[in-house]
Amino acid sequence: MDDCIFCKIVKGEIPSFKVYEDEKVFAFEDINPISPGHTLIIPKRHAQDLWEISGDDLTAIHLASKKIIKAIQDALQPSGVACVQLNGPGANQVVLHYHLHLVPRLAGDPELPVATWELKEGDMEAVRETADKIAAAIK
Repeated sequence: MDDCIFCKIVKGEIPSFKVYEDEKVFAFEDINPISPGHTLIIPKRHAQDLWEISGDDLTAIHLASKKIIKAIQDALQPSGVACVQLNGPGANQVVLHYHLHLVPRLAGDPELPVATWELKEGDMEAVRETADKIAAAIK
C-alpha cells in the first residue's frame, strides 16, 4: 500500500531501527516504546489485520517472534515479555498493517492494562451459547 507507514519502512523509505529481517518479515524497535526493547514484527507483504494476513506470513511472524524473544531475553533479561496484537480500530489498532508487539517487562514496571483485568465468573449458559455460535461459524 502506497500510504502505509509500515510498508514504507519495509521499502526503506522511512528509517527504522531494524532488529531482524528475513524474506517474509521485518522487525524493528517501536519509536513510542512501552519499555526498552519494545519490538514490532510485521509481514513484508501488506495485510491489514489477522483477518487478512496469509497463513504463511502469520507463521513467519511467529517463528521470527521466537528468535527475537530469545534475543530480548539474552540482551535485556526481562522478567517477562508481553506479546500483543490488535485487530481493527475497535481494538485500538492504530497502524492498519498487521503487527505483533513484543514488550519486555522489567521488575517494577507498571502493569499493562491489557494484561490485567478483574476476573469475574461468567454466566456459564451465556459462555456456552457464545462458544457454540463461534464453533458453528468456523469454516
